[in-house]
Amino acid sequence: MEISDQLLCLFNAEVTVSDDEYVVRVPTSEIETGAVDPGEVYRVALIERDDAGASDAAPSDTASGSATPATGDATGEGPQPPVEQGEIRYVEIEDIGKQGDGIARVERGYVIIVPGVEIGDRVKVEITQVKSNFAVGETIEDDADA
Repeated sequence: MEISDQLLCLFNAEVTVSDDEYVVRVPTSEIETGAVDPGEVYRVALIERDDAGASDAAPSDTASGSATPATGDATGEGPQPPVEQGEIRYVEIEDIGKQGDGIARVERGYVIIVPGVEIGDRVKVEITQVKSNFAVGETIEDDADA
């Protein structure tokens, strides 16, 4: 499945019924990071979850980090990834993808895939691969852990 470069955030949510409406609640973290603004209108895509409860979409990653506005490059091609290859980040694993890799999110809902971790783990990663809509990070050992 291809994920659009316009992806602002990716999260799991239950569809609930409230009066005569069906509701998908947006996590507070998406508002706090600036990925979503209350009162604005967004296009929503719903992706069926597999039996294990992991999304079929590219992994999504939560990290500590400040929100940064979407900025394009000099050619006007749109937002650039908020991480660079070789960058070190601390991230929190929110979900496990279909293939068993950890999923974290950073600025603007950008996804970082981290193999070999569990939900709730807070890990130090080095970004090893950067794509327009996701990155791959490798867990690195903290000096304090050595």
